[in-house]
Formats: sequence, structure tokens, C-alpha cells
Amino acid sequence: MSTETLTPAPPTTPTGTAPRRRTAYVLKVYPRFSETFVVTEILAREAAGEDLAIYALRPTTDSRFHPQLAQVQAPVTHLPRVHKLSAEWETLRRAHEELPGFGERFGALLSLLVRLGPSDVAQAVELALRLRADGITHVHVHFASLASWCTAVACALTDLPFTVTTHAKDLFHEDVDPVLLREVLHRAHRVVAISDYNRRYLLREVDPALSGTVELVRNGLELSRFPYRDPRPVDGPLQVLAVGRIVEKKGFDHLVAAAARLTAQGMPLAVRIVGEGELAGRLAQQVREAGLEGVVTLLGPRSQAELVAELDAADVLAAPCVVGADGNADGLPTVLLEAMARGVPCVATDVTGIPEAVHPARDGEPRTGILLSRDPAGLADRVADALREVADPGWPRVEVARAARAVIERDFDTTRQAARLSALEAVAR
Repeated sequence: MSTETLTPAPPTTPTGTAPRRRTAYVLKVYPRFSETFVVTEILAREAAGEDLAIYALRPTTDSRFHPQLAQVQAPVTHLPRVHKLSAEWETLRRAHEELPGFGERFGALLSLLVRLGPSDVAQAVELALRLRADGITHVHVHFASLASWCTAVACALTDLPFTVTTHAKDLFHEDVDPVLLREVLHRAHRVVAISDYNRRYLLREVDPALSGTVELVRNGLELSRFPYRDPRPVDGPLQVLAVGRIVEKKGFDHLVAAAARLTAQGMPLAVRIVGEGELAGRLAQQVREAGLEGVVTLLGPRSQAELVAELDAADVLAAPCVVGADGNADGLPTVLLEAMARGVPCVATDVTGIPEAVHPARDGEPRTGILLSRDPAGLADRVADALREVADPGWPRVEVARAARAVIERDFDTTRQAARLSALEAVAR
């Protein structure tokens, strides 16, 4: 496989001047349908006039893409991944010729390299060659997993600073290698936490020595794409929306069980679940066995435009997230932020960073939704009670929705959050 660059990019500068700032985004897969926050962040930074380039380690397997992807101007390079020793040695040979001090730098990385596969090491070296050739001055990477491992190696070989945004599965999963995670994070110029919960987790559970490195930069929304409107009174069956990959941590099985309880009690409702995933077949079977074919609809994936239409039709968004048996947990689902921005009341659980957006009245702040315990025991009953509460004509829908929108504008505006991230990178130069 050869390296595919969709558009060429090396910057030029007048003789004697410092190179202009050019930031690389390194991602495991690009584009990825479920990672709308990455595209939103890139678009916000491009709108601010930043010069970006994107490097992907793996090809996408998605069959659908959000239309916002077409707005991204950054050139995209899909890096080759070789699987033959001869090809790996060829990559090392080119690096020896093109990267100053390659042998010494490569040897100094041994403690990191031995924890990676040979093809990943070769891809990291290929990334280093491309970053240098393309005039990159800073690297930003999402997820402290494969993309950050390769980035750490590439930046050590090129003397480039890098920042890494940590999320959820890269922290809260039984497969996380704590030694590798700590080494990569200590090599980063700054480590970004997307929630205060994650910031505390990094300092408490990963390494307290990161205290001078970890910064809070939340994932943001392009607010103009989610204009607010007051929620309507519930008229007819309660319209419940849930969105996300159909996997254990989303807790959709608890939502279906709650719908079964409410239906049995005679409460009219319609539940629409948007997404696909490994447990889709099991969830469909649960719906059939509960006799809920006319109540619960599994819609499959939807584009951003289609999702906005779903939000407009919804009376409430349900996010009954749990911590999976493998430790996997959501960081803060983007759809919760989108619903809050649009004026759709939310019912969610207290998983990781969710209480920083959806919470009861506290510390002088009004409530922004209904927050439930994430404990799987009795979760279906708690979800059912919350949906019944939201359906009550006396529940303060407009008051809660307006408070939620205010939180989104204050803490989750992508223009502000992207500027914070850019400022961290500027200090690294």
C-alpha cells in the first residue's frame, strides 16, 4: 500500500523567519461516523484561520458520513501499514537517511517501542517522516490509545510537541495498559481532559505527577446548528429518543425494559433508538419478546440532519448509560449536549462527566435535566419513573430546557473550546 495524500501541503516561509504554525491531527480512523466531535473541533479551528492537516492510521469502514465532513479543508493523509519485515526495514532505512539523529532517538524509545507491534512501530516512523516533510509544527491527537502511541514515537523522532485529548475507552477499560498510558501522557506537552471527572481521574488513578500537564477542554458544539426552541407540552404518547452505538455502556436494554413497564401500566409512549452496534440483534430480540414492536423502533444510524429532525420530534432524550462489565463507560455523549442545546429535556445517569451537564438544582444553579444513579440494579424502574415525571403536564419543561441551554452556551461552545485547545498548542511552540 502506498501513502495516499488527498492534497499536498508543505508550508513555505520567507528565508530567515520561523515556520508558520501548522497543526496535525492524528486519528486512528478518519472519517468515523460516531466521532462528530472531532469534525466539529476541526471546523471550528479552520473557521478561526488555523492551518491543519489530518493523518489517519486506519481506513474507515463506515458506510455513512455526516455532510459536515465535506466542509473540512485540511488535507487528509492515510498512512500505509506494512506487515512484512522487508517493508518495515525499508521505512527504518528512509528514516535513517531523512531524520537527523534517528538511530539515537529510536534507541532511546525502546521502553515504548517494545510495547507496540512491529507494524505499529513502522507506521509511527512513517508518520514522523510525513510530519517533517509536511512542515508540521505541532501535533494533536484524540484518544490516548493507538493514535497517541504512534504520535508519541513520531514526535520524539522529530522534536515536535504534541497534545492529546483523552476520552473514555482509552481510560475506562480493562484493556488499558497503565504503563503505556502513563509513558505516553508524560511525553505529551499537555493532556486534555474532556470533563472535570476525567481530570480528577487522570490525577488520582493514572498518575498524580501529571498535575502540571492536565487541562480541561470540553468537547463542544457548533451552536448555530442546534438553535434553541422551547419544548412543546407533551401531546399524545410521550416521544422518547435515544441515540448511540448499541453497546452495553449505553444501557438501551434498561430503556426497553422501562418502556415495557410503562406500557403495561397503560402509559402511551413511543421510543425511537438511533444507532447501530454489536448488541443490535439482542436489543431487537428484547423488543420482540416484550411485545413492544409498536412501541420501540430501532432506526439504525442517522446523519446529523436526520438527528436534528429526530430531536425536533422528541419530548425527551434518554441516556441510561452504565459502566460495562469490561469497565467501558461513556465520557459525555455528544447527543446529550445536542439535545440540551436544542431544547429537548434529558434523562441521564451519573456516569463519569454526565453530571457536569445534566444535573439537579445545585450550588445556586437550576436543574438542567433528570439525573439517575447508574447502578444497573433497578435502573429500568428509575428510567420509567423519570419518563413518567417528564410526561406530567406540571413538570417544568421550559424552565429546565432553558437552564440546559445556558449550560451548553457557557461550557460547550466549540468556538470557545477550540480556542482553548489552540492556546495550549501555542504555548508548546
